[in-house]
Amino acid sequence: MTTTIRQRPAAVLLTPAAEARIAALMAKAPEGAIGVKLSTPRRGCSGLAYSVDYVNEAIAFDERIETPGGTFFIDGGSVLYLVGSTMDWVEDDFTAGFVFNNPNAKGSCGCGESFTV
Repeated sequence: MTTTIRQRPAAVLLTPAAEARIAALMAKAPEGAIGVKLSTPRRGCSGLAYSVDYVNEAIAFDERIETPGGTFFIDGGSVLYLVGSTMDWVEDDFTAGFVFNNPNAKGSCGCGESFTV
């Protein structure tokens, strides 16, 4: 009997627009940056917020997603809050930013800066 190990799906699905934005960020990344990292620090009215920053070192418990433009990391402590989410990059005449469709979020504040699980 052969045991087949299935590859685990990524915690967050990146849209093509999000992958393109990660590539653009990595193209102008500061020296020493090895990727872009998503985390959910505690802040805002509802408790948790999305934060995307450059990262200079890999941490063992962080999730990694290889994209055409560079490595995208997800904070190991944030994965539980993000599993099944989709991350998109949206631009219009007035704003530009990452947008998250998170099935784990039970609510968010009025300004959309933070969420609860």
